Amino acid sequence: MHVLVIGAAGMVGRKLLDRIAAEPGSLGGDIDRFTLVDVIEPVAPAVFASKSATKAADLSDPGVAEALIASRPDMIFHLAAIVSGEAEADFEKGYNVNLDGTRSLFEAIRLESKNAPYRPRVVFASSIAVFGTPFPDKIGDEFFTTPLTSYGTQKAISELLLSDYSRRGFFDGIGIRLPTICIRPGKPNKAASGFFSNILREPLVGQEAVLPVDENVRHWFASPRAAVGFFLHAATLDLEKVGARRNLSMPGLSALVGEEIAALRRVAGEKAVKLIRREPDATIQKIVAGWATDFDTTRATKLGFKAETAFDDIIKAHIDDELGGKIPG
Repeated sequence: MHVLVIGAAGMVGRKLLDRIAAEPGSLGGDIDRFTLVDVIEPVAPAVFASKSATKAADLSDPGVAEALIASRPDMIFHLAAIVSGEAEADFEKGYNVNLDGTRSLFEAIRLESKNAPYRPRVVFASSIAVFGTPFPDKIGDEFFTTPLTSYGTQKAISELLLSDYSRRGFFDGIGIRLPTICIRPGKPNKAASGFFSNILREPLVGQEAVLPVDENVRHWFASPRAAVGFFLHAATLDLEKVGARRNLSMPGLSALVGEEIAALRRVAGEKAVKLIRREPDATIQKIVAGWATDFDTTRATKLGFKAETAFDDIIKAHIDDELGGKIPG
């Protein structure tokens, strides 16, 4: 099997590769080749470095998608995107990367299939940002997509393309609508949702964090560990069971910011909670107000997708995976 990971240097991409390295059979067959791509050249896990080709490239640049698909990868993980806040701030860049790059990839696969039979599995990272207000109490799979951000619009259009290209038989695609991933390791990024992770990650290591919204803000979460599990399960799932509607909202946990903080208090104590500084930000508040807060994910759950059900478990997963199993100090 030849596996192509686009966005391999990102957080989810790196963790996906690490999981595959730790669980070689997780994609349902032997892997003899990896192609790892991102705008910054990715680093392959040591265990399969000898059979990996790494490349720094922008999928939206002319010719890049065609070059990647010319080698006919069997499994394609498309994780590359610029995040919500950056896509809102830079309209042209958002559409160029998040939409045009995706369309270029899909078109490259379609054109390659004209040369000889070729139908790879494509696992696409979408987002709950495809939904916009007004919301029902719980968003089900029948709810329409009316995004209120450029990022959400780019993902929604890509979802439609994925379903149509799959319907036409050009590839076998599935779109994974990710909850907000929390706790994201590393440094804060430009995502409008970044504070959800910041108010937990920084205090856990004794650093101050800024909270730009009210504690009564509710949102939909899953851990990085769960996100990797979503992609691995999607890679091996019988997509005949998914049917024509190829984009799925993933399971997650609906929680208030105040409930996040309460979980931090239970796991790390009051000392950590006191490191959260309230600093309201009207721009972030406006963006977050248009986001979905709760989902009915019966369809995805029946198909075998799983996520955490308590915020304490999300925090503990971060401590285990990023902090060596214990809180510093």
